[in-house]
Amino acid sequence: MILVTGGAGFIGSNFVLDWIASTDEPVVNLDVLSYSGNLRNLASLQGNTRHVFVRGDICDRPLIDQLLAEHRPRAIVHLAAESHVDRSIHGPGAFLRSNVEGTFVLLEAVRAHWSGLAAAEREAFRFLHVSTDEVFGSLEPEAPAFTETHCYDPSSPYAASKAASDHLARAWHRTYDLPVVTTNCSNNYGPYQFPEKLIPLTIVNALAGKALPVYGDGLQVRDWLYVGDHCSAIRTVLERGRVGEVYNIGGWNESANIDTVRCVCNLLDELRPDPLGSNDRLIRFVTDRPGHDRRYAIDARKIGRELGWRPAETFETGIRKTVEWYLTHADWVREVQSGSYRDWVAQNYATRTAGPA
Repeated sequence: MILVTGGAGFIGSNFVLDWIASTDEPVVNLDVLSYSGNLRNLASLQGNTRHVFVRGDICDRPLIDQLLAEHRPRAIVHLAAESHVDRSIHGPGAFLRSNVEGTFVLLEAVRAHWSGLAAAEREAFRFLHVSTDEVFGSLEPEAPAFTETHCYDPSSPYAASKAASDHLARAWHRTYDLPVVTTNCSNNYGPYQFPEKLIPLTIVNALAGKALPVYGDGLQVRDWLYVGDHCSAIRTVLERGRVGEVYNIGGWNESANIDTVRCVCNLLDELRPDPLGSNDRLIRFVTDRPGHDRRYAIDARKIGRELGWRPAETFETGIRKTVEWYLTHADWVREVQSGSYRDWVAQNYATRTAGPA
C-alpha cells in the first residue's frame, strides 16, 4: 500500500491511474478537492478495491495520523500542492498554507509513524517529495540546464513556497533520518490538466473561438514533460532512487511559449479545422506577469544514468496525444469550466492590455 497526496489533481490523478494500471499494489488517495481536484479524473477506478479515496486536507494532522495507522503505507508520494503562478501572485497565502504548512504537517505525521515501525519496515519506507524546476529561478538563454545542485532562486510566491517545502523535506532527512527522496520536474502537460495552464488554455480557448493570451513577447522558454513520462519517472525513483538524493525529471523539450501556442494551433487546424481560418489568428500578446522567469531547462542525465529512466514521448508525440484527448473529452472540459473558473479567467486577464500576434 502507498499513500498519494493530491491524487485527484492533474499530475496526481495521472499518477494514480498509472499506478493502478502498472502495479498490483493498492493506493490510498488523499485530496482536499480544491478547484483543480476532480474525482471525474478517476471515474474509471470506481469500484476498484485497490483505490481508496479519502477527501481531506494535508494540514489536518489527526486525519493524517489516522490514515497512517489504519493503512500502514510503505511509501508516501507527496504531490499535493497549489501550483499556478498567477494564482500565487493574486493570493499567496493559500500557497504558503498548502505547500509549506501542509508539507510540514505531513512530514511530522510521517516521522512519528515511521519511528514506530519495525526495523525492516523503517528501512524499506520512502517519502517521495515531488517538486518543480521553478525553485531554481530563471536561466539565461545560453546557460546550462538546471542540475540537481543548482542554487535555489525562486521568483514567484508559488516557487518560493515549493522551495520552502523542498528544504523542509531535505531537513527532515538530514536531522531525523526520514527516508526522503526529492524530484524536481519540468513543465507537465497532458490529459486532465486544468485549463488555466498554457497548453489546455490554448486548446479550450481556440475551440471556443476566444483569444489566445500569450504573456509579454512569448519568448519565455519552458522544458515540456508529458505527464505519462513523469508518472513513470516517479515510479522509477520510488523503486530504485537512493534515500536523500534529488532527481531532476525533464522532457528534453525546450520550446518558447509562442512556438508552443502555434504548435497547438497547427494541430487544431489539422484535427478540427475552423471554417473562420487558422487558429493562430486568435493569438494576442498581453501584459506580462510580474517576475516572469525567462527560461527553464532541466538536465535529466542523473536519473538516466543512475536509474535508467528516459522519457518515452517527444514533444511532437506528446502534444498530439494531448490535443486529441481534449478534443474527445469535451464533457470534462465543460464541467471544469464552472462559474469560478470563468471568474478567475476574468480576474487574471481583464486588466492585461492585448494586441494581435
